[in-house]
Amino acid sequence: MTKIPELLTMLKSGVHFGHQHAKRHPRMIPYIFTSKSGFHIINLEVTQEKLKEALDFVKKIVANGGTILFLGTKKQAQPIITKYAQEVEMPYIIERWLGGTFTNYLEISRVIKRFTDLKKKRASGELDKYTKKEKLEFDREIDKLNKMVGGIEEMSKVPDAVFVCDIKKEKTAVAEAVKKNIPVIAMCDTNVNPEKVNYVIPANDDAVKSIDLITSLIAEAVSEGLSEKGKIQEIEAIAAEKEEKKAKAEQAEKAEKDAKAEKDAKAEKEAKAEQAEKNKQTEKAEKETTAKKEEKK
Repeated sequence: MTKIPELLTMLKSGVHFGHQHAKRHPRMIPYIFTSKSGFHIINLEVTQEKLKEALDFVKKIVANGGTILFLGTKKQAQPIITKYAQEVEMPYIIERWLGGTFTNYLEISRVIKRFTDLKKKRASGELDKYTKKEKLEFDREIDKLNKMVGGIEEMSKVPDAVFVCDIKKEKTAVAEAVKKNIPVIAMCDTNVNPEKVNYVIPANDDAVKSIDLITSLIAEAVSEGLSEKGKIQEIEAIAAEKEEKKAKAEQAEKAEKDAKAEKDAKAEKEAKAEQAEKNKQTEKAEKETTAKKEEKK
């Protein structure tokens, strides 16, 4: 189970630092502990509680075969999101959010297909037949598409949940997630409205160490979920094997019963035919006897 970091660890990572008083959002008041030098201080004990809820949810989703999309387009979050998402082989977005990624995934999937096809053609040498200028244009298009959809290339459908570093910056993504009923797990600083977030993690969403700490924990929960998923699949495979053996045994038993029933039916039919033949012979004999008696008279 993912270990919730101690208060001191979170303090060292700057998780507790909020924004200035003037930037505070009223709905973040329950997550604020106090203020110091004009800045709000996040209640890290609440962060621990909320973090546990979020990590348990992530683990459950992944264990059931779900996908978590990692999202962080702010500069300081990009390398962190890339690192941890790639470690657990989950989709991620670090460049500009493409409108319709959730609400119009069919169109996004076409862009992904174009990107995949171009990469395959370049790798196989299929683009070598074009001029130097045309190949350069293809390279530029591949680079452009890589920035757009490179992190979600393997995402075959909309994710089962999305982890967001900064919901204020990613407001379009959050709005789309809400519209498509995709659960949102997010770091929420004191200047945001957490109303649309399903799993709020009160934390500093600007400091690199804070983002790294929270994202690493999400990735760890994903990893645990994947391990549990493997165990579940193993159990399901064993159960399926047992069911298959049981079905085969039942089938063999049924076949044996059918063969016996067929054999009995055949024997009964033959017995009836034999009895009918005997009855016929007896009837014939009786008729002959009667005829002879008639002749004597």
